Amino acid sequence: MLERTRKPPTENVELCFTGPAARKDEAVKRLVELGFAVREAGESIPWREAFPFKDEELPGVFLAGARYREGLTQVALAEATGIPRRHISEMENGKRPIGKQNARKLAEALKMDPRRFLSA
Repeated sequence: MLERTRKPPTENVELCFTGPAARKDEAVKRLVELGFAVREAGESIPWREAFPFKDEELPGVFLAGARYREGLTQVALAEATGIPRRHISEMENGKRPIGKQNARKLAEALKMDPRRFLSA
C-alpha cells in the first residue's frame, strides 16, 4: 500500500452545514465565538490565497500530486524515468530544480504537460 511521504498542512478547515433556517443566526454566532469566519454561499477566495505553498514550491507540489494520482512510489517513478529516487524526493521538497529535460521525462511518465513542472 502506498503512503504519503509528507502530511499536507491542515491549519484551516471549511465547514458546510444544513439545518433549520430559524436557528441560522444562533449557529453563526457560536461558530464566530469559536474563531470561525463566516463566508456567504457563492463567495469565493482566490486559490493562491487558500493554497499553503509558496510559488517556488509549486512545481514540487505538482510533481508529488501527479505521482500520488498515478499511484506511483518515488522508486517506481525513478525506474520509469531514469531519474534517481533521491533527486525525485529533492524535487518534490523544493530542494532541487526540476529542469527541462527532467520535466519531459516526468511528464511522459505521469501523463502531464511538462510546463506544469517548470513554473507556477
